[in-house]
Amino acid sequence: MIDVAIIGAGMAGLACAQQLSQAGYSVLVVEKSRGLGGRVATRRLHGTCADHGACYLKPKGELLGRFVELLCDRPLGRCAPRNRHLLEIWTDTVYELTADASISQPQSRSPRYVAPQGMSTVAKFLAQGLDILLNQRVIAVTPTPENSWRLNLESSNEELTAKTLVFAIPAPQALALLAPLSDRVLDAVFLDNLRSIEFYPSISVIAGYAPTCKPLPQWKALNFINNADLAWIGLDSSKRLNPQQPHFVVQSSADFAQLHLESLDLQPAGQYMLQRAAQLLVLPWLENPEWMQVHRWRYAFPKTFWYEAVLSTTTPLPLICCGDWCGGNLIEGAMLSGIAAAVEINHHLQHLPLPNVNNLLTSLIL
Repeated sequence: MIDVAIIGAGMAGLACAQQLSQAGYSVLVVEKSRGLGGRVATRRLHGTCADHGACYLKPKGELLGRFVELLCDRPLGRCAPRNRHLLEIWTDTVYELTADASISQPQSRSPRYVAPQGMSTVAKFLAQGLDILLNQRVIAVTPTPENSWRLNLESSNEELTAKTLVFAIPAPQALALLAPLSDRVLDAVFLDNLRSIEFYPSISVIAGYAPTCKPLPQWKALNFINNADLAWIGLDSSKRLNPQQPHFVVQSSADFAQLHLESLDLQPAGQYMLQRAAQLLVLPWLENPEWMQVHRWRYAFPKTFWYEAVLSTTTPLPLICCGDWCGGNLIEGAMLSGIAAAVEINHHLQHLPLPNVNNLLTSLIL
């Protein structure tokens, strides 16, 4: 029996787990993937790495601003050397390609921060000291006669038991696990609220090119404005230390991703995305990479949001849902939602003193 089981090791789940773990609760995070961070994701391939999910951090609020400040190379007093240079400024300009095929600079600029070792290192930093099960998919959640939650895991045929449960995953994934409980445990309003949350999909292409490819663009990142197929392209190799060859990450529009979401083979869709980018940017060599990987994000960006920081049930057994679909604002919203979930879980348990956000982040630096 553990105090809190958290399903999902994205930024919301990790922030929630850190808050509760540092307060003294026994916490276990269960993640279906082999890596941390959810959509803060990095692929290791062909002697390099590429960010095929969240491509940078753009601090908008106090929490993410403080988080970025702590992880950048600047005088932090007690900052341990191992955590220096985790983040650095990549660019302050994301160019735009409009419908008339002209490339322009945005009217306002703001710094975008990246991790030279890959954006997933941000999640690894937030995961320090936590108990996490990777490659473990939860296939069923049921209440027990002892007034706790039982989690069944697919790959190991094991069961976990927890006093409280946090779903830090996209709402449709949470609904798939919770809908079977509707007749016995969960009320219809809670499930309807989960059903109301929708997501936009996305397809990401990572493509590497010969070191002799010329000319490389002057921009590092570019948005495609009102394009039917493409949303974004970035020269991902410009984030890396001493890159051996150029590589790009291209992200599709939601409409294009929806058309190809169920395709068994995404390579043709990825090749088409590169062809379109080559045409629009007048870089013919873009459509002929040396290597390419394609990834589908079924739940890339929330289309609709829950209006509060968490979504909780009225059942006597504590069950909280959190994520970037609660309150909005993407990564910062996910972290704030995770912290709010920790506060509510603490209210159901022992009312232990929770660390404030500054102390929570600073403790990870030391």
